[in-house]
Amino acid sequence: MYQVEADFINEKKVWEALENSKNTEPKQVKEVLAKAAEMKGLDLNDVAILTSISSPEMLAELFDTANRVKETIYGKRLVLFAPLYISNLCANECLYCAFRATNKAIDRHALSQAHIAREVDVLIRQGHKRILLVAGESYPKEGLQYVLDSVKTIYDVKSEHGEIRRVNVNVAPLTTDEFKRLKAANIGTYQIFQETYHRESYKKVHVGGKKRDYNWRVWSLHRAMEAGIDDVGIGVLFGLFDYRFEILAMMQHINELEEKFGVGPHTISVPRMEPATNSDLASHPPFPVSDIDFRKIVAILRLAVPYTGIIMSTRETAKMRQDTFALGVSQISAGSKTNPGGYEEDDEISGQFSLGDHRSLDEVIRDVASMGYIPSFCTACYRLGRTGQDFMDLAKPGDIKLHCAPNALSSFKEYLQNFASSETVTVGNELIQKSITEMDGIARQRAEKLVKRVEAGRDDVYC
Repeated sequence: MYQVEADFINEKKVWEALENSKNTEPKQVKEVLAKAAEMKGLDLNDVAILTSISSPEMLAELFDTANRVKETIYGKRLVLFAPLYISNLCANECLYCAFRATNKAIDRHALSQAHIAREVDVLIRQGHKRILLVAGESYPKEGLQYVLDSVKTIYDVKSEHGEIRRVNVNVAPLTTDEFKRLKAANIGTYQIFQETYHRESYKKVHVGGKKRDYNWRVWSLHRAMEAGIDDVGIGVLFGLFDYRFEILAMMQHINELEEKFGVGPHTISVPRMEPATNSDLASHPPFPVSDIDFRKIVAILRLAVPYTGIIMSTRETAKMRQDTFALGVSQISAGSKTNPGGYEEDDEISGQFSLGDHRSLDEVIRDVASMGYIPSFCTACYRLGRTGQDFMDLAKPGDIKLHCAPNALSSFKEYLQNFASSETVTVGNELIQKSITEMDGIARQRAEKLVKRVEAGRDDVYC
């Protein structure tokens, strides 16, 4: 099955939808936005209409609708995590990536388990609770076992006030049996990006290694979900092809997963091409995405798949990240390094791509809190089995808020007590009190109880 053409990505239908949306009237846009406000998702033609928006007036309505949907579903919570690159070894030749096999301009490393433990210790002492494990698509002689051992190492590192409570994984596509082994390692979300859904563009930029096989990659989430991994993350690398095509093709992928497995992706990532060491393509994207179109992408995705998390990395500047919080972003990385060993000793030249936001975790948290957003380190849903369809069953009627809002505040309070600078403590405590005051009923009772338990010296409390 997984060697055949992935016919659920139907390029002809994508182009037809985009062609039909060319002469969209403002009335049609307003109708789609009204439908989006019902938070039941959008179909391919709806999304095509939203991609056609160009006037300042319609953009403002798009952004306002996305903000209202995001606030209704997620409130003011913003989840934080850090990527942990354990290896930049790679057998592929992806022209936009510094890790590509023939690039001699970077130092190659596959961290030992002892070195991984030291990196994790640095992240824990900063206050992190979530890690995204990332590796180039080649491993030391242990093969997949290297990744599995690394996940165990991450979970095993403990300190007085911290440990990593959730390890998400971004590694090369696996067989179904290998995905079963990955699930048994107690990972959270499995994340994989198609990079571009446009087959001809995919072929042009992937010129060596197993990643050349478009179908093997695009079927990977089917194999992961068949193996029992019910939280998966998708994304494209915006800039490789027309962003309008990419959004609609990604919608086809999402619809396919929902049809086959009853639930779509848990997260969507929106990386935009950034310069990478010794890569001319990365510095000159074939289809550059402007800042306004990038904001539009985030807003459209929030309306198209309202209950799916949207992840913004430190590829983007602090300003762009801040602007997209209101448009749909619900998860961000902070204090990131993209080279193996970078938390102990940074070497940005050997990173996968250039960073746009160099602030520390504490600085990011202080700025986020100053904007009225609640930094969350909560991992309760994953540890209590509220994943996949079970999560959506709570999210769609709005019941998940009774857990998420109190848990966000308690995890934020834990950070403030154990890791934050004095300036961040002041800003954070004011936000916690304000947030509790604005809550009602059960959510407020739970939040007050959990925060008091943290204040009394308890860590890792949740409902």
